[in-house]
Amino acid sequence: MLAASPSLRRLSSSSSVRSLRRVLQHPSTPPPAAPPPLPPLRTLTRALLPHLAAAHRFSTASFSSSAPSRLGECGGARGAPEIPEVVEVEDEAGALVRHDTDAYAAVELALDSVVKVFTVSSSPNYFLPWQNKAQRESMGSGFVIPGRRIVTNAHVVADHTFVLVRKHGSPTKYKAEVLAIGHECDLALLTVESEEFWDGVNSLELGDIPFLQEAVAVVGYPQGGDNISVTKGVVSRVEPTQYAHGATQLMAIQIDAAINPGNSGGPAIMGDKVAGVAFQNLSGAENIGYIIPVPVIKRFISGVEESGKYSGFCTLGVSCQATENIQLRECFGMQPDMTGVLVSRINPLSDAYKILKKDDILLEFDGVPIANDGTVPFRNRERITFDHLVSMKKPGETAVLKVLRDGKEQELSVILRPLQPLVPVHQFDKLPSYYIFAGFVFIPLTQPYLHEFGEDWYNASPRRLCERALRELPKKAGEQLVILSQVLMDDINVGYERLAELQVKKVNGVEVENLKHLCSLVEGCTEENLRFDLDDERVIILKYQNARLATSRVLKRHRIPSAMSSDLVEEQATNGEVEASCTS
Repeated sequence: MLAASPSLRRLSSSSSVRSLRRVLQHPSTPPPAAPPPLPPLRTLTRALLPHLAAAHRFSTASFSSSAPSRLGECGGARGAPEIPEVVEVEDEAGALVRHDTDAYAAVELALDSVVKVFTVSSSPNYFLPWQNKAQRESMGSGFVIPGRRIVTNAHVVADHTFVLVRKHGSPTKYKAEVLAIGHECDLALLTVESEEFWDGVNSLELGDIPFLQEAVAVVGYPQGGDNISVTKGVVSRVEPTQYAHGATQLMAIQIDAAINPGNSGGPAIMGDKVAGVAFQNLSGAENIGYIIPVPVIKRFISGVEESGKYSGFCTLGVSCQATENIQLRECFGMQPDMTGVLVSRINPLSDAYKILKKDDILLEFDGVPIANDGTVPFRNRERITFDHLVSMKKPGETAVLKVLRDGKEQELSVILRPLQPLVPVHQFDKLPSYYIFAGFVFIPLTQPYLHEFGEDWYNASPRRLCERALRELPKKAGEQLVILSQVLMDDINVGYERLAELQVKKVNGVEVENLKHLCSLVEGCTEENLRFDLDDERVIILKYQNARLATSRVLKRHRIPSAMSSDLVEEQATNGEVEASCTS
């Protein structure tokens, strides 16, 4: 049996009580001498400011890189002088005491900026989509940015019903409102209406992407205590990483600071600015944590400021294959000095579907050469997949692609926008759709539904549905895979109970486009019999009028308030109004 591979974990802290281990001192060991008293924190920090100021006076000209200048906008090539790890300051008695510069500077910045977030949430039950699961309480961290806004993680406030925040040193919790939430990038913006909350609050400024081995201090409210906590580490890696909450690939920074549940949403501070937002760690490994870098944070915030809501991250809509094999490159007419990747699959909903063709060689993206392994230059002797360049584009922006097609180079323009998968990866902060008729429960296939099968959902869920969820692409906008999730038993459906977990292909011979389409086909049926065609050539036949009567009977027996979800009710009402206006 293979050993379980490490997995990424989100880090909001549950309210369940955890035991603390007490370390008992051996009786024979004398107690350690008490450390000298620390000087007042703000006095100490003032003593450190000259060192920190010196650390940030540097010139970008002192650092040379072969990377294109447009990539420097993301990372900001810079050369930094050494920051003293410790400084000596006098305590109140006049004795010299050594202190860590980064940690104490981070504490000073955080005291009036970092808040604790308390969330009450209730997620939907996808097996019984007409009801929610029991509410739960969780805690996370956040920090204030200009504009009276608080940045935290999306998973800290996902499916929220109530959110409170508390400042450091304050016993009062204030009600917060969620302004915007981006589950793909695991970021959210909160605000507080109370004027009292903002008294004495300072905002943090966003900085740059740190270089490898640069020190950062993670500030937040992790489990194990109620007060603010600061842990220090260094940057180990910068590259696109799987975001556990949104199941997307975006740039992330790996650090070796201890990031624990409850740290989620807290800032990682470098110098006097924010270098990222703590959001997940790697389970099964020691001291491997991840922070969301500043370019992703800025992209999220700018999208909210421009459109008033979260606008999503762009994708090109193509799947590419590396061209590291020389025979493959020769077959597609690539010259020895050419590098690029092979276009193997294109999303029909993307603009690239009209521009690119299968077997094109993608050579450059916005003038940046793409290597045979799909990477582009990034800062000093670092490389990153070209997907990062795509994700930093705003929806509606145009990208210039250089491709090799039939041995000839071409420059093509493509409009980039966020694309929705055929089977949604997540559905936070919204109720699932469902439609019940004669005891048959119809729902659109989603990954949250498959997750209800347990932690090992990939192996425990229906294999065919799982494969379609992960691999199939939509053929047209609005398309859904509608499935018969379960059969609520009644006289009308006896004998059909084993047909659950199959996709519905047709209703009375008409191909089903989505759940709303299925609902309209059933509700508008004028024939004596109603026929459903399912996977594996399975068929359901019902006497339509008898089935309509059975529906109300089933709803009453199972205490289900409505035969359809609220979005379908609104759709039916809208269609009814349109039909009424047309007839009049």
